[in-house]
Formats: sequence, C-alpha cells, structure tokens
Amino acid sequence: MSWRELRGLVLWLALVLVVAIIGGLVTRTSVADWYPQLLRPEFAPPNAVFGPVWTALYVMMAYAAWRIWRAHGFRRAPWALGLFMVQLALNLLWSFLFFGFQQIGLALFEIVVLWFAILATLVLFWRLDRLAGALLLPYLAWVGFAAFLNHAFWVLN
Repeated sequence: MSWRELRGLVLWLALVLVVAIIGGLVTRTSVADWYPQLLRPEFAPPNAVFGPVWTALYVMMAYAAWRIWRAHGFRRAPWALGLFMVQLALNLLWSFLFFGFQQIGLALFEIVVLWFAILATLVLFWRLDRLAGALLLPYLAWVGFAAFLNHAFWVLN
C-alpha cells in the first residue's frame, strides 16, 4: 500500500468516525434522561449492543468508501462517492432528529430516506467493486432493523 493510499484510508476512517462521534455525543444527552422514559418494544436490543455494532458498521463503511476512492477516485466515481457522503450526512441527521430533537415520527421518515440512500450507494459501489458493495450489506440490514425499531417507538410513544 502506498503512502497516498494509506493516507486516504486514514482520512476515510476519520471522516466516518467523526460522524460517529458527533452522533454519539448527540445520542448521549438523551440516552441518560429522555430515552429511558420511552416505552420500549420487546425486541429492542440492550443499549450496550448499539456501540459495538455501530463501530463495526462505521469501519466497514469507511473501508468500502476507501476501496472505491482508491480504485476510481472522485473523478471516475462521483455519483458513488457523492451518494456515500449524502447517506453519511443522513445517518448523522437521524441522531439529531431522534435523540437531539426527540422527534420520533420525523426520524422515522428520515430513516426510510436513509435506507434508500444506503441501498443506492450499495448498488453503485457493487457495480464498481463487489467487496465494497458487500461491505454495506450489514449496514443496510441494521438500518432496516433500526427503522423497524424507530417505527415501534413511534407507535408506542
């Protein structure tokens, strides 16, 4: 791996992890006071599950984006990498809507949009690099589950 490629990998990891950290900071404020007061669906995982799952997903997302960037760059894959950035922003927005602003219904609408953005990103990545596309499959599945969970919270609360 060249220094350019290594630097690129570090930058993609940093970008995704900054989003994760900001989302975590927004989430932390409500997890302590507002979130425990909500009625929880029976299938909701324990809070301790979310951190490790999201960490693994964020690392896989960054690696997938890096693979696309390394092989194609922004000039040859503007739609794929641009859509990756859009879905990353939507990912962060969901944390603000659900936990920051405590708008469960609006967060539900937004997470559906996020799911479709992830699906579109996955398809574009898959066409360029099957491994990069495959790396987004767990993320798509988890956000699908999160949408189902978001819906249950909306109905119960």
